[in-house]
Amino acid sequence: MAAELNLDAEVAQAAAAELPLIVEPTVATSEVLRLLQMQRAGSVLICRGETLLGIFTERDALKLMASGADLTRPIEAVMSSQPATVGPQASIGDAIQLMSRGGYRRLPIVDGENRLMGVIKVSNILSYFVEHFPQAVFNLPPQPNVVMPEREGA
Repeated sequence: MAAELNLDAEVAQAAAAELPLIVEPTVATSEVLRLLQMQRAGSVLICRGETLLGIFTERDALKLMASGADLTRPIEAVMSSQPATVGPQASIGDAIQLMSRGGYRRLPIVDGENRLMGVIKVSNILSYFVEHFPQAVFNLPPQPNVVMPEREGA
């Protein structure tokens, strides 16, 4: 019950990533792919100023490369426009529900004027659980279904 209460009370921004990777919409797709690789990032947010325009994820990159698309085009031509977002007052529970329904691993956090305020990732939510519920997480066996080849002890 405590987990449900905290998920509804704690805002998603409390579990948001520090600084997302951001590019302008005119940057070449090949440059964005290079940035993703160099930063070891799974996504890049496309913004004009502070306004969120779209998102480009590693899934998008794989689809793009598999299709043999022209990588010299600007990222705005291949990004996912109008991505699903949450507001700054959305709870972690709201973010989890939206991620689950949509199959998203990242959700931008935007204000009422679509200005980017951060991004919440599945890994951030897992870290939130580990930080707030260490007894539940750390008491799990490291490999729960291991069968030993021979009996231990006397």
